[in-house]
Amino acid sequence: MPRHTRTAAAVLLATALLSACTTTENTGSGDGAAGVTDTSVKIAGILAKTSATGYSTGAAEIGAKARFDRANADGGVHGRRIEFTGAEDDGMDPAKGATAAQKLVQKDGVFAVVPVNSPSFGGGSFLEQQGVPWFGWATGPQWCGLRTAFGYNGCLAPEPGAGTQTWWGSQVAAQLGGAEGKRAWIQGTDSTASKTGVSTISQSFTAAGFKIAGTSAAIPATAPPQDWLPYVNKIMKAEGGPPDVVVSIMAGAKLNAGLFGALKKAGYQGAISDATSYDPIVLKDPALKAGLDGVLASPQFEPFESDLPQARQMRDDIVKASGGGAVEFTQHMAVGYWAADVFLAIAEKAGKDLTRESFLKAAESFTYENPGFGRIEYPKDKKEPNGCGALVQLKGAAFEVAQHLRCTPNTPLK
Repeated sequence: MPRHTRTAAAVLLATALLSACTTTENTGSGDGAAGVTDTSVKIAGILAKTSATGYSTGAAEIGAKARFDRANADGGVHGRRIEFTGAEDDGMDPAKGATAAQKLVQKDGVFAVVPVNSPSFGGGSFLEQQGVPWFGWATGPQWCGLRTAFGYNGCLAPEPGAGTQTWWGSQVAAQLGGAEGKRAWIQGTDSTASKTGVSTISQSFTAAGFKIAGTSAAIPATAPPQDWLPYVNKIMKAEGGPPDVVVSIMAGAKLNAGLFGALKKAGYQGAISDATSYDPIVLKDPALKAGLDGVLASPQFEPFESDLPQARQMRDDIVKASGGGAVEFTQHMAVGYWAADVFLAIAEKAGKDLTRESFLKAAESFTYENPGFGRIEYPKDKKEPNGCGALVQLKGAAFEVAQHLRCTPNTPLK
């Protein structure tokens, strides 16, 4: 399905919103040098700090700040300090995301938007139109193929024929001692991004050697259903019996804990994996902890619990940026941190005469590797994932590294 078709709703919504708005403040729009002085570069982010489901990416703000703080302590980028002004909240609402993007560019005059971390971000069309770079977790098709959009982990919603990731299936296979003879069920919600993810993640597990027992994207995306039984029954009664692994690409601990808890209650004995339950909030809530115990979460970075130097550096930077006290490390902190890290690497390549155009030109042919998140290669990873990820397992009261970060070759999406 063409990308413009899959993103039509978001694009139309953003266009309508922008057409209805007028402003006399236009300090950033159309100005390639906006947000840049001889001594500073102005940056801000857009996150889903709040949402109807309780899902929040707000911690990405401190992660980005931590990386920018270290860059400033090291002298900045070509002598310019990063002036990071924090992040707007889009409430996981595309219209609010479009409004936030317009404010940051036209009123606040930022050079770039870092980090962007919202499953339903609606400001991408405006940022592309204005030539404003934006960096973050590229969870949906609204990121892919745009000159100004940079997923630190590539494009997670590739078009058919482009590469799609195999690392998640490969890592689960490694955890289970191989995929031969094993079956996977892929579960999503009724959101556009989740439906796209069901297709791509199914192929990841197929490429790793699993057979697909079934897929579904019927669970409501906005709030946990009152009755999980219809969804559980569909999984448990899959052709061939209960699958060996259930893979969820739903956003939010409440949705995942609800489904997984109901599966366990129904007698499910197989493995479970998801993308978002690597979160310390789980450890504070008995219901969440019970539902997610044993689940294999799949972060796209080397986990905080790792002893690799890059993971230690990330921990140290975040603790320092947080004031030096105790910190509850979250996946979204790492997303903000690594999005900022990739931005800084491109800004360094762009050189001293920094404009948005020189920045985007530097990114047109750009390869960067860091054991903390793997590797990124533009323009290839504008259209496909970077192919890297790890597994973390909740065991009782703590998370443990199940599989260290590994990169595997992508396979063409069918």
